Amino acid sequence: MKFKLHNGSGSLCAKSCSRQDNKLNTYDWLADVPGEEEEYDMVEVQFKNTRKGYYRNSNNIPIEKGDVVAVESSPGHDIGVVTLTGRLVELQMRKANLKADVEIKRVYRKAKPIDLEKYNEAKAREHDTMIRSRQIALDLNLNMKIGDVEYQGDGNKAIFYYIADERVDFRQLIKVLADAFRVRIEMKQIGARQEAGRIGGIGPCGRELCCATWMTSFISVSTTAARYQDLSLNPQKLAGQCAKLKCCLNYEADCYVEAQKRLPSREIELETKDGTFYFFKADILANQIAYSTDKNFAANLVTISSKRAFEIIGLNKKGIKVDSLPEVEHKPEPKKSVDLLDQDLTRFDKGKREGGNSNNRKKKRRPEGNRQGEPRRAGENNQQQNGRPGGHNNNNAPSNNNRPNNHRGNNNRNRNNRPKPQDRNKEQ
Repeated sequence: MKFKLHNGSGSLCAKSCSRQDNKLNTYDWLADVPGEEEEYDMVEVQFKNTRKGYYRNSNNIPIEKGDVVAVESSPGHDIGVVTLTGRLVELQMRKANLKADVEIKRVYRKAKPIDLEKYNEAKAREHDTMIRSRQIALDLNLNMKIGDVEYQGDGNKAIFYYIADERVDFRQLIKVLADAFRVRIEMKQIGARQEAGRIGGIGPCGRELCCATWMTSFISVSTTAARYQDLSLNPQKLAGQCAKLKCCLNYEADCYVEAQKRLPSREIELETKDGTFYFFKADILANQIAYSTDKNFAANLVTISSKRAFEIIGLNKKGIKVDSLPEVEHKPEPKKSVDLLDQDLTRFDKGKREGGNSNNRKKKRRPEGNRQGEPRRAGENNQQQNGRPGGHNNNNAPSNNNRPNNHRGNNNRNRNNRPKPQDRNKEQ
């Protein structure tokens, strides 16, 4: 039994994640909203590689992501895969700058087996058509390169994607291609970055090309972005598979521009008592600067922080020369090690000295002469000892503190011997 999510499109993954085998796929973060698809009848359909279109589901066909549908085209119909449904399609249309007055085509139906057979037959002819069209363009001496061919789903139309540095007059080429392949011809010019995105590949970072996975708009990349990041201007390392500068050079350029504002100017020289130091290189993100005693090559390199560099520049403006570039750190004296085995202290002694232990509270001081074994002072009256009159000096008698507590029994006896209130009245 296959596991199928309630909000998913089949057993592949959740609906909000959609199928990840299509290029430039969009994450639908509104997919879990109930009733969202019923309110919006627009769907996004993706065709070969990166070509997408937006269509209206006027017949209210139950469509989910990953469904193969037949859509309206001119002429005939085309076959594509649904990649987005619901409210998010409207937001994607705004992002694509589609005007409101543009006529939106319709979704005919879900693809039938007959539609899929024609679609597979047309796709099987694409590679041979591309090779033959390149030979025809070469015979006509046209300075262009045909990079890809895409047949329409019903096989009545073919789109030729080409790259050219200059403007090309391909009117004669269209006539020859139409006679050779017996289909309607459409020529579409693309750039080198779009071609790399259509073909795909693995970049030097080990991941799939950005232009083939998520990038929809291509911003021009200049060598200024490489200079900001202190990269070597080596065209073999800075160029991508499209022979243009890598798009990822623009990703961190703004971060490096902001970080460079926290560094001193490279033209400023640092004066010390030993000599003059010149800027050599900098670690921009770490705010570390390396200075050399020679302008042309690395000699006696000293690396300091930008904060220290600004301090030296401020002192040099006042006419003060520092002893050295790095700050002189005063190392604290090492602490002497203490051997605990040589000490007589224990954890009990510490509590006694601090007086914090409840067991070590001060006992109440007994009156003198009541402690066992202590000699009496001369002339001391021991009448109170043992509760008996007389001056017997009984040192062996137990003290008051050590006598058994039997006063409760004596009290009970005295209570029983007391006269009752009735007897008192009789006596009176």
